[in-house]
Amino acid sequence: MTKTMQAVEITQAGGPEVLQLTTRPIPAPRAGEVVIRLAYAGVNRPDALQRAGLYAPPPTASDLPGLEGAGEIVALGAGVTHWTLGDQVCALLPGGGYAEYVATPAAHCLPVPHGLSLEQAACLPETFFTVWSNVFQRGALKGGERFLVHGGSSGIGTTAIQLAHTFGARVFTTAGSAEKCQVCMDLGAERAINYREEDFTEVLSAEGGADLILDMVGGDYLPRNVKALADDGRLVQIAFLQGPKIELNFSQVMMRRLTITGSTLRPQSDLAKARIAESLRTHVWPLLEAGKIAPVMDSEYPLAKAAAAHARMESSGHIGKIVLKVA
Repeated sequence: MTKTMQAVEITQAGGPEVLQLTTRPIPAPRAGEVVIRLAYAGVNRPDALQRAGLYAPPPTASDLPGLEGAGEIVALGAGVTHWTLGDQVCALLPGGGYAEYVATPAAHCLPVPHGLSLEQAACLPETFFTVWSNVFQRGALKGGERFLVHGGSSGIGTTAIQLAHTFGARVFTTAGSAEKCQVCMDLGAERAINYREEDFTEVLSAEGGADLILDMVGGDYLPRNVKALADDGRLVQIAFLQGPKIELNFSQVMMRRLTITGSTLRPQSDLAKARIAESLRTHVWPLLEAGKIAPVMDSEYPLAKAAAAHARMESSGHIGKIVLKVA
């Protein structure tokens, strides 16, 4: 390997234009880590939040954006025994994915599923770690339950719809156009609600309420989510596109025995993420390899056009995942 690599850095807090191509030293693996020569990197909302100065990386993480990618292992840190040089993997990253090379804990890597390309594999970690841990582990979704996921055409949404449907839940979702609603239905949603034309609280209430809601909108969706829940229902919050602060009457939460919880993925311990990876490998990777589920792809941009990829994501016109072609 050479000693330097191409990377995209955040020159200052701001809009997509602050993402600029630069040259950085290739990272060296610490104990328990691998270095991956990336072929593709996924683009996610937390990347845009970091770019805007609203989501600082952990102290030990790279300052470069990028939380997932796929490629080939080219270096092994001390103590890594279950991967070998040349293995093709996708990985959840602590940061640094907008680059030709990245270091990440070996336990956060997963094999590229048979039948999937590296481009598709780069779209798996961030969304599948998030959905699996929040919908099935924290939210405890079971077959036959009514599940509502907001933003059904997003990367998180398309993943949640497929997994929930595959595991036997009744899936409801919201989206902002007829085209997006149809995509959600094609992926397994029983009902896709165009939030510009219908009130999801009325739709879910008519069905008996949602047993579980996965929300990344926040703002005034919070009291509406409470209204849309069935008695003993659960709300899992994973982001706040409309803000985290709202006035909420908790008497409904108490009288109807509701559970409100949430999580973010990046600050969790390496061990917690490793456990999620192992659970995915056991329960979800066979579904990917059998072709029962697959990432929904929106668009691809070269690494040097990361700003355009962010503009596409923030326009909310995309359906599914956006990737950067690194090599």
